[in-house]
Amino acid sequence: MFPLLQIKNLSVDFKTEYSSTSAVKNVSFEINKSEIVAIVGESGSGKSVTSLSILQLLQSPPAKYVSGEILFSKKSGNPIDLLKLSESEMRAIRGNEIAMIFQEPMTSLNPVQTCGSQVMEAIQLHYKKTKSAARKKTIELFQQVKLPDATNIVNRYPHQLSGGQKQRVMIAMAMSCNPSVLIADEPTTALDVTVQKTILQLIKNLQQQHEMGVIYITHDLSLVAEIADKVIVMYKGNIVEAGSVKHIFFNAQHPYTQALLACRPVLHSKGKRLPVVSDFLDKQVKEEIKTVNSQWSIVNSEEQIHSTSDIGHRTSDIGSSIPILKVQNLKVYFPMRKNFFGKTLSEFKAVDDVSFEIMKGETVGLVGESGCGKTTLGRALIRLIEPTAGNILFEGKDIAHIEKKEMRRMRKDIQIIFQDPYGSLNPRITIGSAIQEPMKIHGLLQNNKQRKDKVIELLEKVNLRPEHFNRYPHEFSGGQRQRICIARALGLNPDFLICDESVSALDVSVQAQVLNLLNDLKKEFGFTSIFISHDLSVVRYISDRIMVMNKGKIEESGTADEVYFNPKNDYTKKLIASIPKGTVI
Repeated sequence: MFPLLQIKNLSVDFKTEYSSTSAVKNVSFEINKSEIVAIVGESGSGKSVTSLSILQLLQSPPAKYVSGEILFSKKSGNPIDLLKLSESEMRAIRGNEIAMIFQEPMTSLNPVQTCGSQVMEAIQLHYKKTKSAARKKTIELFQQVKLPDATNIVNRYPHQLSGGQKQRVMIAMAMSCNPSVLIADEPTTALDVTVQKTILQLIKNLQQQHEMGVIYITHDLSLVAEIADKVIVMYKGNIVEAGSVKHIFFNAQHPYTQALLACRPVLHSKGKRLPVVSDFLDKQVKEEIKTVNSQWSIVNSEEQIHSTSDIGHRTSDIGSSIPILKVQNLKVYFPMRKNFFGKTLSEFKAVDDVSFEIMKGETVGLVGESGCGKTTLGRALIRLIEPTAGNILFEGKDIAHIEKKEMRRMRKDIQIIFQDPYGSLNPRITIGSAIQEPMKIHGLLQNNKQRKDKVIELLEKVNLRPEHFNRYPHEFSGGQRQRICIARALGLNPDFLICDESVSALDVSVQAQVLNLLNDLKKEFGFTSIFISHDLSVVRYISDRIMVMNKGKIEESGTADEVYFNPKNDYTKKLIASIPKGTVI
């Protein structure tokens, strides 16, 4: 009996005219039928390169397979080495026998085709179904992954969906041909906790029903405990530890694994500095690891959530009681249907009569399911989406009604870190130029040399290196690109920062560094921020107050501890109940 998929001694290098990088080094593991294997590790650890190698999706050059075999047991026949197949032979396997859910749905979906047509195309290609049969199957798949109004979403384009909805379209596409192996590369990164729970259960059900093998790549260790049978930990291209979920969480041996388990925000009170991987890899603090591990273990999330042991121990670090931002009766409506003369007949109320205040120096968390309007609200605050009605008073000035030219000048003081890092970086300019460009536009510093020095300083603050200055966005992992976007936003020393899922693409170790960085910069510069996220544990850690949004309205607001530990609203209770039970350190 052969394993479903077996990777033997795989080594992958990336070679350019000037350098060579070993991305994967002598990696070996296997996946059996009805088994979920999770791969965890930092951005750039080699986990995505390993998964892309299985489907020969790495561009060659620069990628070069130095050594190894990837043996796949097809539905019929003996194992075949995927690395030796031609492109036409691989096309017959991709999507049909081995499917993949990619990390960034916006770059994986064709922007000029409807979401339905893209899923229908895969069904028609592999199953030879008629267009009407493929459309019916697509609607069923959209309903399975809990897309609202599936019949209409079939006809929508990717830009008309939220980030979480786009990811669900990708999951439906991957599931469309009942593959033997499913590679899920951060499949729930963009999803709120309720949909995440649904998708995890869907993947698990399909895996058991079809005896499917799953490679689950993630930075969220709670999800690993929730879904995986085995765990593989990668660091700098190597597998440093592997074993059952129980072994990894209760008896981790490698310092890097121990560090990953220790740095999750859920275990730390507000204001306490999060431990980072470099600390744990330092021999001088190995004893600290043992101390931390002896104090914590896997616990039931319900106990963690309803514990009130540290309520009252958190002190507010709000700078003043002066509102820096006042939002009054803000509405953002999108036309859904128009008549022959262009008159709007029906509207989608993305933000529906919302009012709130944010004090100077305060961090306010904004949470809710995908499609609830939180990203639209964030973009409306800086007029990237024009409000339908209402007022936005920033430092006393109503920026909802000023001229666009004046609004562009004000964007130096109000910056946003976008959810999709690849879509917000120009693929044709280096990341050094991308970070330097807004400084130049707004006249910061005296010359380009000073600006370059400042860019290098920012790169190092977000755990990148000076030599990255001249590289292009496609040369970085998803997590690294997000850090580039954070560095760019911070380059203008803004008074107000909108973080739209700014740490959702980061593994827990880098997430800890970025959260520490945001806290340090907040103390140093005293900026105010809105932190939009689906991760309630991160929001609770970073925020002074939390606002819960649902269907365009604010359902509940209060201090971070009040909302997290003692929710009053049924919708908030539902969100917290959906948090994965595998709470670990």
